[in-house]
Amino acid sequence: MQQTLDFSNVPSSVRQFGIYLDGEMKPSQSGKFTVRYSPAHDCPVTEIACAGIDDVDLAVASARKSFDNKVWSGKSGAERAGVLLKAAALIRERQSEIAYWETLETGKPISQTNGEVSGCADMFEYASGLSRTINGESYNNLGEQLFGVVTREPVGVVGLITPWNFPFLILCERVPYILAAGCTIVAKPSEYTSATTLILAEILTSAGLPNGVMNVVTGTGPVVGQALCENRNVDMISFTGSTAVGKNVICASGETNFKKLGLELGGKNPQSVFSDANLHDAADGVAFGMCFNTGQCCVSGSRLLVERDVMGKFTELLKEKLGKVIVGDPLNPSTQMGAITTDAQNTTILSYIEKGEAEGAVMSFGCGEIKTKNGQFVGPVVFENVHPSMSIFRDEIFGPVISVTPFDTAEEAIMLANDTDYGLSASVWSKNVD
Repeated sequence: MQQTLDFSNVPSSVRQFGIYLDGEMKPSQSGKFTVRYSPAHDCPVTEIACAGIDDVDLAVASARKSFDNKVWSGKSGAERAGVLLKAAALIRERQSEIAYWETLETGKPISQTNGEVSGCADMFEYASGLSRTINGESYNNLGEQLFGVVTREPVGVVGLITPWNFPFLILCERVPYILAAGCTIVAKPSEYTSATTLILAEILTSAGLPNGVMNVVTGTGPVVGQALCENRNVDMISFTGSTAVGKNVICASGETNFKKLGLELGGKNPQSVFSDANLHDAADGVAFGMCFNTGQCCVSGSRLLVERDVMGKFTELLKEKLGKVIVGDPLNPSTQMGAITTDAQNTTILSYIEKGEAEGAVMSFGCGEIKTKNGQFVGPVVFENVHPSMSIFRDEIFGPVISVTPFDTAEEAIMLANDTDYGLSASVWSKNVD
């Protein structure tokens, strides 16, 4: 379940990035930087600027000035659509480059990153159409003397904080729509995976986005993220990450101007398989649900609920599927699961595997860590005999680990599925639409 790492495809030199301010790459005020090592190859790949509070203030001031001067919000929907369409075309032109650096920094398979980048271009094209159709409402039900009108206007400066597991995809699930609405942006990517966010900023400038509309500050959450949330000239924060950090974002955003918030946080998502389901199809779906992005996915299907009379048969089918999963060098096109992105996450996943065994669950498939000369890899792990009180059932592990729990009735399946502090995604496998 692994491949030999091939160092012939890694870069021969480290690619350097600054922060992105007023339409160009610039050094941070501190002049400091960090070097990102590929989690699959253990070699240095990018050099990322360590921004500070002063850099955040400059970026927000740039975004504020651009918004207040209406260099973007004052344009028509058609003009904004033209820039977004040009950006989509440039993303397609640079797809291989973007996917390559995304794979190096995240450790995810190159086949996956290529697919994600292509989908991101689609989102810019879709958003371009939305920019033309923004409209308000009118009310003539207020009596003869009154007429009501509601207009849709851009919020203002949006602080965009994105995670390390889908740095380009989640960025592009936000940026084109924020821009379509006429807002300006200060983006803060994870310090582990900043390269593709900075590449997108360059692309947007090349596509005709006015200077100062898209700014990027790189650095740590406690410094850059905190400063962005507290800055009173930021009107809204969009944050994707852990629930614990999300709580901090809520507190920080309320310290100054009660910002609007968009939060996408954690999940502990159930996959429920009923006895009447096509078990082979369900096994494919469950395997994909737990292995996609090495389980480092907020919508990962990490809890498997199976109707008791088919549990034995289904878990064997699942293990058969998982035994065919190719784990290894993410730059190899045939790889299906790559490396664990950060050292901290690797430690967390392995600790939960140990905790699961200590709590009495049975690891019936997998071994956890896959020993390689370079990089950090964890193969698929299946735990059976899992009780809802166990940590591996309740906590978000964020790795390719699934817990198996039986149920006897639909009502029990619903109860088990909802027995969680999270609420993000769920799947049901059954031929019975009721």
